[in-house]
Amino acid sequence: MIRNFLFIFALISITACASKNQDLNGAKYSQMAALSKKAGYYKVGKPYKIRGELYRPKEDYSYSEVGVASWYGEDFHAKDTANGEVYDMNTLTAAHRTLPLPSIVKVTNLQNGRSLVVRVNDRGPFAKSRIIDISKRGAQILGFQQQGTTKVKVELLPEESKRLKAIMTGKPYQPYALDTQPVEAQVNPYKNIDKKGEYFIQAGAFANKDSADNLKSNLAGYGRTSVVAVNVNGQDLYRVRIGPFSRDIEANITLEKVKYHGIYGAKIVQE
Repeated sequence: MIRNFLFIFALISITACASKNQDLNGAKYSQMAALSKKAGYYKVGKPYKIRGELYRPKEDYSYSEVGVASWYGEDFHAKDTANGEVYDMNTLTAAHRTLPLPSIVKVTNLQNGRSLVVRVNDRGPFAKSRIIDISKRGAQILGFQQQGTTKVKVELLPEESKRLKAIMTGKPYQPYALDTQPVEAQVNPYKNIDKKGEYFIQAGAFANKDSADNLKSNLAGYGRTSVVAVNVNGQDLYRVRIGPFSRDIEANITLEKVKYHGIYGAKIVQE
């Protein structure tokens, strides 16, 4: 969705982000589809023109820029993004003119010091001096929803972006050592679960063990990963899990990071 001159200055109430977790049926989904149908696809895109201005999308893992951020909400909610996802104004996403879709960026509000990690999955904004459009929820967390715009610094996170590309394209990627905590864990909404037993992040379930092994390899940077064979209603499945975690807060932190990087179907399970 390439959007022409996006100016959205609406005052609307804060809405909590919600997601529906579910297992992925390996009989129906390939390893790439472990991200769920909502995840769209990876793309860089060809050069394009908007109102006479030429934009050249490219992979730039050193990208860092200071400029103005705006945000977009209800007018685009539930509509397709430029890489085939469905825009949800209550999740932490953004639009950028040239970065690969999706990419992971850190956005810092230079007016109040707040920072947030978001996933770029759309094209825009195309107003002069504006470098990024943030989702409604992101604008709320960064503290500029009511004023509409703010001065920000946008930095692409190279390891996280490369890992996400690998997961979405199915191509192996060997990253450098990664921190297992989100860049801005304090902004994640943690939900306590029963504190008995151990916790695991279940990232997907497959009928094909090779698909499960590929996803396990791509998730290695988030912690100890394993493939667990189970039989569900007479069908053999291979579940990809991260863990165990002894504390629910650790499991929730890792879950949020995995979801930031595109694996929407991930959930916490307890044993």
